[in-house]
Amino acid sequence: MGKNTRLRPIMLAGTGSDVGKSIIATALCRIFLQDGYAPAPFKAQNMALNSFVTPDGKEIGRAQAVQAEACRLNAETDMNPLLLKPTAEHTTQVILNGVPIGNRSAYDYFKKENRQHLRQEVCQAFDRLNTRFNPIVLEGAGSISEINLRETDIVNMSMARHANANVILIADIDKGGVFASCYGSIMLQTPEDRALIKGIIINKFRGDIRLFEKGKQMMEEICGIPVLGIVPMFDHIAIDEEDSVQLRGKRHTLSHDKVNIAVVLLRHISNFTDFNVLERDNRVNLFYTNSPKDIEAADIIILPGTKSTLDDLYELRRNGLVSSIIRAHKAKKTIIGICGGFQILGQAIHDPLGIEGSIQSLPGIGLLSIETTMDATKKTRQVEFEFGGTRCKGYEIHQGVSTTDQLILQEGSCIGTYLHGFLDNPSVIEYILKDKVKKESETFNLEDFKERQYDLLAEHIRKHVDLPKLYEIMRV
Repeated sequence: MGKNTRLRPIMLAGTGSDVGKSIIATALCRIFLQDGYAPAPFKAQNMALNSFVTPDGKEIGRAQAVQAEACRLNAETDMNPLLLKPTAEHTTQVILNGVPIGNRSAYDYFKKENRQHLRQEVCQAFDRLNTRFNPIVLEGAGSISEINLRETDIVNMSMARHANANVILIADIDKGGVFASCYGSIMLQTPEDRALIKGIIINKFRGDIRLFEKGKQMMEEICGIPVLGIVPMFDHIAIDEEDSVQLRGKRHTLSHDKVNIAVVLLRHISNFTDFNVLERDNRVNLFYTNSPKDIEAADIIILPGTKSTLDDLYELRRNGLVSSIIRAHKAKKTIIGICGGFQILGQAIHDPLGIEGSIQSLPGIGLLSIETTMDATKKTRQVEFEFGGTRCKGYEIHQGVSTTDQLILQEGSCIGTYLHGFLDNPSVIEYILKDKVKKESETFNLEDFKERQYDLLAEHIRKHVDLPKLYEIMRV
């Protein structure tokens, strides 16, 4: 097929959460681009704290921004028209077409009478995207077999129906129960929706794939659709993650020959991709922790962004980490606060309107001379700034007004900024590591690195998924 051939949209749907829908969608975005098409990603509704700001200052889920990058496109709100950001007290901030429209309880959000307007908006976003790109790679959310949510669904099979998309079911074999999860996910659909499911991809396989050949045949027999691929688990490819599930595994012992950087593991941590470049620097040992001992032993301590700043500040006080951070500061360790972490490092945080919840005011850690007052307006924009004589880039996503208009505030060994992506810039990294490095640096180019990872991911999926069969399914 040539690049002018129109392909039917494809949806990656899951037997459950965290089965690998996002990563396989990212791979297919790059594969279709490599094969001469003009793909674009789409997810009607995303729930994540790890978000991204588009060039026009709007907010979308990080996964769709990554998928857009794999397509070599600028991210835009039509790729993720509805974003839900959970808050501390069983409510969710609802972001529609990149702009917050208020906080809702889960009960109110999922009431049938509240869904029609949102359904219309997400369908219109898909329609706009579909006129400009070919093919659209849709991603579902969670499990497609939550039949209690069928009437209010706007992201899974109802979206597949609107898009006239072929659905590929993604299953995580590493979790166990792969036969039951695939068969059950298919059989619980209505006949109309079941007919849209055209294939299965079994993800996260460990061991020799040849040993599952009989299992593949059995899966096809009981489900009545082809198994398009069995994708092995991999650890040689680095793609930005959207969920913080994996962060607790990123714990390391202290290094004697690297700069030890401790990222404080907040309960409501957001935008943890801020630390990906540092994590890949060969001079750095970066780890996530809520251990006072680890924090005091580190060379650099970073307070990351958070969706619930006051709640996390309260927890830091309760578990003794505030005292550890103050002791580290007195020992001349470098302390960095980003976004919510910046606010926490100040003198106080006030929330008189209850934007975040029931805590109205708390003293901050007191290392920076700012105070912050929460308000209902969210600031989202991409930013260019000068640092170390070079032009740098970052982006803001935050609520709250602080008593400074400086993009970067440094007082002694403490640095605060509202800028996500601050630590992606080489001049910033060199500045914070100066006088601490114990080994020479290798040249690292973030753009080149990301491109190589997308190509490696595409190569991995090409090797293990029947792409000719997939293209055959997608022919209009």
